[in-house]
Amino acid sequence: MLDTLILSRIQFAANISFHILFPTITIALGWLLFYFKVRFDISKHPVWMRAYRFWVKVFALSFALGVVSGITMSFQFGTNWPGFMETVGNIAGPLLAYEILTAFFLEATLLGIMLFGFQRVPGWAHTGATFLVALATTLSAFWILALNSWMQTPVGFEMRDGVAHATDWLAIIFNPSFPYRLGHMLLASALTVCFLVAGLSAYRLLRGDSKKAPQLTLKTALFSAALLVPLQALVGDLHGLNTLEHQPQKVAAMEGLWQTQQGAPFVLFAIPDEDSRQNRFALEIPKLASLILTHELNGELQGLDDFVGKHPPVAPVFFSFRIMVGIGLLMLAIAWWCSARLYRHGNLTQLQLKLLVGMTFSGWIATLAGWYVTEIGRQPYLVYGVLKTRDAVTTIASEQVAITLTLYLLLYAVLLFAYIKTLFVLAKRAVDVEEYDLTQPGLPERKACAPAEGASA
Repeated sequence: MLDTLILSRIQFAANISFHILFPTITIALGWLLFYFKVRFDISKHPVWMRAYRFWVKVFALSFALGVVSGITMSFQFGTNWPGFMETVGNIAGPLLAYEILTAFFLEATLLGIMLFGFQRVPGWAHTGATFLVALATTLSAFWILALNSWMQTPVGFEMRDGVAHATDWLAIIFNPSFPYRLGHMLLASALTVCFLVAGLSAYRLLRGDSKKAPQLTLKTALFSAALLVPLQALVGDLHGLNTLEHQPQKVAAMEGLWQTQQGAPFVLFAIPDEDSRQNRFALEIPKLASLILTHELNGELQGLDDFVGKHPPVAPVFFSFRIMVGIGLLMLAIAWWCSARLYRHGNLTQLQLKLLVGMTFSGWIATLAGWYVTEIGRQPYLVYGVLKTRDAVTTIASEQVAITLTLYLLLYAVLLFAYIKTLFVLAKRAVDVEEYDLTQPGLPERKACAPAEGASA
């Protein structure tokens, strides 16, 4: 039987892994819906509203699961990690409260107008509600990432009798790693949504959907992804440089670098061995790690041997980083390839459509891998340099944690399967769904399913 510390860490990892899937979608999807609604308001072309109405269902479903899993996750601060709130609750508590007051209440208040108010409120009010819901999802990310970033690079506080007290809230919120982590996460959300939209749109086209809405959303998603992947690479590089400055042992684990050296190689693949403190079966590119991280071929990078007992487990961080980068490169290749085909020919091949369906949830994989780098890379600290993970864990019996962990895993497996299944059912039904004429402000008038020129979706 694993001990309480390991089981609690696994349970929190399972909860955060499941929860983060859904905000990753809603953060960017809210803004995409706002874009669809503005385009409809300007053009009055029903294809934009049909795109809006399909994807707002996905938003609502994702939002619901995000709220439920978020509440469950927050309980663990008290049940599994009481030492966290006892030590840094004066800082974590207000930041979480700000998220609820400025973001969650705004989302919950206006979501009903966004979902059901198109025919019940003026068009400007519905568009405004969509904008505010999108803004609220971003505000939610702002506060959560402010707290998470502070746990990585804590500043603006002082310790009194073992308890952290805020001395500078602006420094706490805008801590050294916050801008990079926020930008990286927002772009990760955008790319997750781009490939989700592209994947489900491609699925509809493969099933013979000849309406204009899936073609429109496919182009929007692919062209956006083609622009955003390089931007994400740039922000990721800046984030890496910031991490090197504040958490060099995390970077050393990401690179699989054991000894401090100049002109450090980039390890394409290896099997890190912590017992012998070396990489087995290493495939390396000489000096590339130093060039990337120091922008000098012979730049010096600290190795893990400088942080014995104070560095994270190497293998999970090492492999997670490569999964994240690998998925990013795959996104770049597919986005550019498919965008070029769309630009030249106006359509995609069957192979490209099938590849996009396969990439539907690729953003989830990359996001989770990135979060594992961030969170596992912080170990052995819960709050870097302030609170070690083992000092914050509960004292309840490991058997009890094992029971709740098992129940969580079973429930999450069922919910995740149901969520993915529901998305594809929605896409399948959209192929043959009866359309509506939304060009008039009154109640929608039923139209035949056969597309009409200029009005099909």
